Amino acid sequence: MIKFFRKIRQNMINENKASKYLLYAIGEIVLVVIGILIALNINNYNTSNQQRKKELHYLKNIKTDLKLNIAHLDTYIATRTTAINSANTVINHYEGEPITDLKVFSIHTVNIYTWQKFSQINNTFQELLNSGNLALISNDSIKNTLLNMESLYKSLKDEEAHFRYDAEVMLYEPSFDMMDMNPIVQNYMYYMSKGAAGENRDLSVDQFDAMLKDTKQKNGFVMAVYEFSVMNEQLKQMKTMCEQLIVLIDNEHK
Repeated sequence: MIKFFRKIRQNMINENKASKYLLYAIGEIVLVVIGILIALNINNYNTSNQQRKKELHYLKNIKTDLKLNIAHLDTYIATRTTAINSANTVINHYEGEPITDLKVFSIHTVNIYTWQKFSQINNTFQELLNSGNLALISNDSIKNTLLNMESLYKSLKDEEAHFRYDAEVMLYEPSFDMMDMNPIVQNYMYYMSKGAAGENRDLSVDQFDAMLKDTKQKNGFVMAVYEFSVMNEQLKQMKTMCEQLIVLIDNEHK
């Protein structure tokens, strides 16, 4: 092809057809430019197509994480709701309600002592951040919701740290000083494992008398009600965000 164009060009020069040669040269340049633009467009299309495939792969994995996270959130919401109910029950005994079952009362107290921190399931999002590939997510609503959920998660961790401090000062330190925790913990393990672990120990009301006269510990249970309620609202917000993200991701695959 190059030899063909060169021969035409040479013939025009030999025939002294300068004006036609000039038009031909311009046309040849235009063809070259068009060829370059077509090649660039094909390359851009291939690159864009590869990025889209990678984006959809990430979105699929994010959706998997979100479903797991929702189940995880439901477990923690239920557990912390139980802890709130336990703390309120203990507070009622501080305020005069008689204890009719020491073992049940001890279970309510340990429900607060044994709280656990929440860790969300967001492996794919962390991979996007660490690899610098977050820009692959082209849907701004998905990207912003992921970032907002990460911000809410950090707020939740701050709330957990706040309660951890309150629990250490107002619950753990005073109760560990004034109570023999072994029979209480043995009973709790026995109850939680349905007899597979721990021991069914007898408890004495004397073990709890000092506790029920300690205002600091009462305040610890009061703060447990408040802070677990705040945490639960944050967990519910995160669950709502997860559900919204799943809908947005499903729309991306249509």
